Amino acid sequence: MTGPKAYLIYSSSVAAGAQSGIEECKFQFAWDRWNCPERALQLSSHGGLRSANRETAFVHAISSAGVMYTLTRNCSLGDFDNCGCDDSRNGQLGGQGWLWGGCSDNVGFGEAISKQFVDALETGQDARAAMNLHNNEAGRKAVKGTMKRTCKCHGVSGSCTTQTCWLQLPEFREVGTYLKERYHKALKVDLLQGAGNSAASRGAIAETFSSISKKELVHLEDSPDYCLENKTLGLLGTEGRECLKRGKALSKWEKRSCRRLCGDCGLAVEERRAEMVSSCNCKFHWCCAVRCEQCRKRVTKYFCVRKEKRERSGGGGASRKLKRKL
Repeated sequence: MTGPKAYLIYSSSVAAGAQSGIEECKFQFAWDRWNCPERALQLSSHGGLRSANRETAFVHAISSAGVMYTLTRNCSLGDFDNCGCDDSRNGQLGGQGWLWGGCSDNVGFGEAISKQFVDALETGQDARAAMNLHNNEAGRKAVKGTMKRTCKCHGVSGSCTTQTCWLQLPEFREVGTYLKERYHKALKVDLLQGAGNSAASRGAIAETFSSISKKELVHLEDSPDYCLENKTLGLLGTEGRECLKRGKALSKWEKRSCRRLCGDCGLAVEERRAEMVSSCNCKFHWCCAVRCEQCRKRVTKYFCVRKEKRERSGGGGASRKLKRKL
């Protein structure tokens, strides 16, 4: 289905999917120097305002994946009249001891509608457009590549003589983590300077990108130094960013955050102690009020500051009071 009718039916799911992609981008890069700022999240490259680096590659991939994922999930939930389970392989032998069956999530449907909406944003035919379309496809491949096989046993008295299996969407966090790994391995594509829209240039561009696996993220430009503020590019730098030094069950990115955001950027880590005030021990009183106590908790936070600023302050931690409503 295409045209205005498709827009009316699927647009809310497409918007929700794009939003989930944005949220996942912010989660995956929360403790990186580039932390998925709002300015970087527009998919259109109209006017040449956007760069063609690996961060742009990730934004396209995660946005495309989010749209496909949400469309597929909403299809499984019965939100669309023209979409249901993918039972195209049901009854076929899938492997030793198991058959395809059940209700697989219809990723083919999600893929087709996602491509129809997201890829339509690319109107150019130059290298940047080819890069964006390639990364859109890499995002869709990530959804398909992280699908989970779920099986049900069949047999006498609970034995598992044979199994019926189907494919289900993973948690979207798994898709984001997969694409973050691809981001670190993204391939830089070197094209002749000035490759444009001539027939010969378009042919060379198409040939170059067709030789690269659709699962790979690709970029054309190197990334700028995200340590430094750059008003022209809209970069804030890492001065003033919070980092983590202690905590339970920290991820590898959180554990490295003070070194990557502060130390490696020539900044010092400043400790700031604060008192957080929040509502606690809330009780319902008949009728009809909730009364809470005020609880205070001392917390220590760490921030990236210029070394000369830290030296002037004597290196001590500043104290302040924070109020938080719960």
